[in-house]
Amino acid sequence: MFERGFKSWCENVAIELRKELKLDSAAPLPPTRVADHLGIGLWTPHDLEGLSRDALAVLLGEENDSWSAITVAHSGRKAIVYNPRHSAARRASDVMHELAHVIIGHQPERMIVSSNNDFALRTYDKKQEDEAIWLSGSLLLPRGALLEIVEAGVALPAAANQFGVSLDLLEYRINITAVRLQLRRRRRR
Repeated sequence: MFERGFKSWCENVAIELRKELKLDSAAPLPPTRVADHLGIGLWTPHDLEGLSRDALAVLLGEENDSWSAITVAHSGRKAIVYNPRHSAARRASDVMHELAHVIIGHQPERMIVSSNNDFALRTYDKKQEDEAIWLSGSLLLPRGALLEIVEAGVALPAAANQFGVSLDLLEYRINITAVRLQLRRRRRR
């Protein structure tokens, strides 16, 4: 459960970021623009110095869909390393999720690697993950944009394409924010 006012705060952040970037409050917000605005690099595993060919092969192998993105610190600067094998829509969601962690000010998770590097474990904070999910969704698809999409009867695949997100994410945000219900109530008045 979110703290009182968190969802409204997320919508306000989405609007304020768009203002800072001179975008309409309901315009698409590419994660690359947010990362650049915040001074956060966007890297693939190819950009990581000293990574062995074997490590690259594991991270970029066709069968490796197990990771999406992670925020790292390098030379005093933050960067997000993302999986380039994912679709553009998934990468947008993955990167915006990591940016949301940074915007909220979450503490990074800890990574514990076995002494022989056979396996790694990481800590997981459900509250932080839920908050990042909500903020990233608000950044990619703010409530105002969702209302405009539904009210105008825009075809959802076209809207998903316009905002650079998956159809699943668009439908999820429409449902979780109850914009259809809000519009029905507005029409009844």
